Amino acid sequence: MSAGFTHLHVHTEFSMLDGAARVGELVDAAVADGQTALGITDHGNMYGILDFYRACRERGVKPILGTEAYMAYDTRFERPSRRGRIDDSGGETDSGRKLMYHLTLLAESNTGYRNLIQVASRAFLEGYYYKPRVDWEVLAEHAKGVIATTGCLGGHVLQALMRDDYDGARAKAGRLQDIFGRDSLFIELQDQGMPEQRRTNPQLERIAAELGAPLLATNDSHYTHRGDARAHDALLCVQTGSLMSDPDRFKFSGEEHYLKTSAEMRNLFRDVPSACDNTLWIAERCNVEIEFGKPQLPDFPIPEGFDGADAYLEHLTFEGAKKRWGERLDDQVVERLAYELTTIREMGFSSYFLITWDLIRHAREQGIRVGPGRGSAAGCAAAYCLWITDLDPIRYDLLFERFLNPSRSSMPDIDMDFDSRFRDEMIRYAAEKYGRDHVAQIVTFSQIKARAAVRDAARVLGYPYAVGDKIAKAMPPLIMGRDTPLAACLEETDKHVDGFKMAADLREMYSGDQDVKAVVDVARGLEGLRRQDGIHAAAVVITRQPLTDYLPIQRKPESGQAPEDAPVVTQYEMHGVEDLGLLKMDFLGLRNLDVITDALALIERTTGKVIDIDAVDLEDGPTFEMLARGESIGVFQLESGPMRSLMRSLAPSTFEDVAALVALYRPGPMAANMHNDYADRKNGRQPVSYFHPDAEELLGDTYGLMIYQESVMRVAQKFAGYSLADADNLRKACGKKIRELMQKERTAFVSGCESTGYGAALGEELFDVIEQFADYAFNKSHSYGYGYIAYQIAWLKAHYPVEYMASLLTSVKSNLDKAAIYLNECRVLGVEVTVPDVNVARSDFEPVPNSNSASTSRGQIVFGLSAVRNVGEGLVELIVAERGANGPFVDFYDFCQRCDTSVLNKRTAESLIKAGAFDAMGHTRQGLLHACEQIIDHTVARRKEYDMGVQSLFGVVDGDGPIFEERADIAELEFDKTTRLAFEKEMLGLYVSDHPLLGYEAALRRRCDTSVIELEDADRVEDGSFRTLGGVITNLDKKWTRRGDLMAVFTLEDLGGSIEVMVFPKSMTEHGHKLADDLIVLVKGRVDRREDLPKLICHDVEILRTAELDEARPIRVRLPVEQVRPEIIEELKGLLAAHPGDSEVFLHLGDRQVLRLPDDYSVDPVGGLVGEIRVLLGADSVLAV
Repeated sequence: MSAGFTHLHVHTEFSMLDGAARVGELVDAAVADGQTALGITDHGNMYGILDFYRACRERGVKPILGTEAYMAYDTRFERPSRRGRIDDSGGETDSGRKLMYHLTLLAESNTGYRNLIQVASRAFLEGYYYKPRVDWEVLAEHAKGVIATTGCLGGHVLQALMRDDYDGARAKAGRLQDIFGRDSLFIELQDQGMPEQRRTNPQLERIAAELGAPLLATNDSHYTHRGDARAHDALLCVQTGSLMSDPDRFKFSGEEHYLKTSAEMRNLFRDVPSACDNTLWIAERCNVEIEFGKPQLPDFPIPEGFDGADAYLEHLTFEGAKKRWGERLDDQVVERLAYELTTIREMGFSSYFLITWDLIRHAREQGIRVGPGRGSAAGCAAAYCLWITDLDPIRYDLLFERFLNPSRSSMPDIDMDFDSRFRDEMIRYAAEKYGRDHVAQIVTFSQIKARAAVRDAARVLGYPYAVGDKIAKAMPPLIMGRDTPLAACLEETDKHVDGFKMAADLREMYSGDQDVKAVVDVARGLEGLRRQDGIHAAAVVITRQPLTDYLPIQRKPESGQAPEDAPVVTQYEMHGVEDLGLLKMDFLGLRNLDVITDALALIERTTGKVIDIDAVDLEDGPTFEMLARGESIGVFQLESGPMRSLMRSLAPSTFEDVAALVALYRPGPMAANMHNDYADRKNGRQPVSYFHPDAEELLGDTYGLMIYQESVMRVAQKFAGYSLADADNLRKACGKKIRELMQKERTAFVSGCESTGYGAALGEELFDVIEQFADYAFNKSHSYGYGYIAYQIAWLKAHYPVEYMASLLTSVKSNLDKAAIYLNECRVLGVEVTVPDVNVARSDFEPVPNSNSASTSRGQIVFGLSAVRNVGEGLVELIVAERGANGPFVDFYDFCQRCDTSVLNKRTAESLIKAGAFDAMGHTRQGLLHACEQIIDHTVARRKEYDMGVQSLFGVVDGDGPIFEERADIAELEFDKTTRLAFEKEMLGLYVSDHPLLGYEAALRRRCDTSVIELEDADRVEDGSFRTLGGVITNLDKKWTRRGDLMAVFTLEDLGGSIEVMVFPKSMTEHGHKLADDLIVLVKGRVDRREDLPKLICHDVEILRTAELDEARPIRVRLPVEQVRPEIIEELKGLLAAHPGDSEVFLHLGDRQVLRLPDDYSVDPVGGLVGEIRVLLGADSVLAV
């Protein structure tokens, strides 16, 4: 008897929230036991097939590819009513049957693999009902090359046996045998010690004997090791929202569903050794080969007169070149294009370029804005000629080899940015062009991150929220945007040294608190597992043959959505799609392109000017002056606080500087201080130096710094004689940090430097420099592409701030945090944003530029009506249409008489009133709010009477409509400022007509040591530091902890942004009575930036006494002209600074000139200040206090 065994019923982490076996660990366990083959059978999908296949091949294990399909009872089209919960027990229906049944399927051959793809795809496309289901018909149509087993206790056969229906069970098994064949239907035996198995296994053996079907032993593995059972149980609780203490939860019996050793399985089934022998038989029979790396591009339709894709691409490229550079092309251009086209042709990628060209051509013809190019594609001159990109790669020395290296066989990767509102239109066009069954979006999988794992573990273990939250907050903050894994928090690793250092508190809690240890131990089992599938934000695949010739696909309709309306998505992730050689394209929706499109349309509508933003002057003085002042809030890539500080230091004066900013403002270059070095060298604060005089021609435009990867490549070309293709390989090798590879590259580089005459010594020195810069250097093509968009937006903001800011506000109207920042920027720019006026406003934010050249105001932006709560787009269209047809509304009565009655509902009217939409008509908000219901009811009643032909008491009235004589009065009552603004914020989400903090900015600045925007900068405000922040309280939420203690969470909003503030019970006891919505407060607290967004943990709250500030009287100081001397001025400044307060200071210079000093010099006039000023300037120097 053989001692071997192959597991053929195996669930991995891709059995979402049901399988707890990580693919790599699973295969490693099989290898450790000497198992030569291993199966994968995830629930209802093939998500993990390619990862599993590669992991097995890399470790010398034969992969057996399969799936555990869900079967309908009879037909995949049935939709029975369900009872109770849905989980992998199959669910219950009103008829007593299961919603779905399990069936294990394995691919015996490549034909079988293709049939599995069909089964897994049709289950989603045709049978999705809670789960993807197949039926007998689908199985019969795709049985060739497939091995089936009767499955686990959830299968058709065993369910019949558990109902004591032996004949039914035998019939089901017989039906499966008829479909798959005598040697390809196995009767599956499992034994995890469950009573149901002990009862049914003898009956299964009897069925096998009667049908002449082979037996098969499996273990239905859901986790890798026995010790993982607890983590798996926790995972099931995450899936079902249960507690591990709930006896009625969905759970597995015992701890036996792990990848047992061959010896354990042989011992378990020692009475039926053939069931184990047959696992080896199946493993021997199954031979599936998946081919990777062979490009399989779709065929692009070539017009008549061209001999294939190569010739047509060459034609289009040179036609485009003449439009870009003129009819007579320079030799440099011709040589560059010839080289690129030859490379593209030899690598077989002509169709790729034609497909990309066609997609972008369609977008441009439809008026859809396309980005200038992102990533390395901007280095391709052919792409520039095809209008795929918009930056001249020859002018800016962008390298083709960085994009397409002839020494590598990887597919080109051209990411396409579109106006985000038209991304779906671009996918629709591709589907129409290449066939709907040839185009799909690409799946992506979210994973359970470390902090989420901790919180999930605490919840399913039944601990209060505060326990999980405390542990999560003790974890290290994100490093380069990434979590430190729990294991690396507890044990130091080379990869996470910094995270380990910052996890000292967590380790102390883990070793000293059993509750913390219990949570963390379970969380380690959950961490990194797949949580759910989703759709990649950009990636789309286009295939030559139908999609299911290459990979499984799915549709997952949302609740209430027709299945055919759900998007088609692959079941393989992006890396798998690319590995198969399929055409993966990124259709990216870039909101900034929406803003440019809308701004240009608004400029044309308000000024009549048609701006060609793609031909914008790249040497525009006002644009660079604005950037040098750091006034770039709302400018793509350039709006963060640290970036604005860098711009003020750098003072960009060329487009190249803007591109450099994009490359420099990243963690690597900033850690090496390259951003400051660049700024200092540019502005003469630091000498420009080169490692060799000959490097100046390569690095002169970046002041001797290798900030771009292309710079590294040019240096290797110049000094070591590398081809640009070899230089690109060097760049990639440096990035990988593989010691053996780096030593090989060093030897070749030094040798190259000797050959070019620069010598080995310089070669060694230079390689050290390149190795260092490889950590920080950025893709120049990408920097220039995104730098170009940033410049275009900056130009719009500098020249058309009203139209640009209106477009920007529209783009973020659903993101109130962003909208608040941009609203404040409008205030800074002198652009007034007004409440939505029903006589001016449209659906979106509406610019009203200032036509009075004598006015200092730049104009107004009217808030969009659709942004008002309870006012939808449909109602706005009705209001705007009536206004457009019959002119502005005279007053609220006129509005009610003319608007469609669907607009005249109490909720909509009250929302518009609270938002200030009728302010311009002279109505007060409080008075109108009291009268509106009566006015609407009266108006609607009269209109109904008129429509029904009802006469008035005085007979027929001439005219085209009803007459409204009885008008309810609108009282001249108005809310106080606080109430009015509270209502306004409730309806608009923002303070618009005013802000509670306006007028108190200086007082807050004096009492605070930071702002919300400054808190977002991790370099300026460290995690754990204490800061005092001032603002207005919004969204206050007081709640009780499980221990019965009161705590609170609120948003603290200043003029520049908002931050979440946590008030825990201890602080709540002391300061809770000071908290109320719309109060202006000073909060002192600890900065917590352990999650994506920083928070403030409150320690102290002080209410800003605005009444006292309002009563603060100014102090007036007379300074005779003869005393205006530097030493007197400095002494006076010192006196004022020593007595900070809230009273403004006015300086009377002689008899005619009065200066109001900046808010920073406001003072507290008590405490001896007046006396000290009189001593300095004379007894009559203080005029009033």
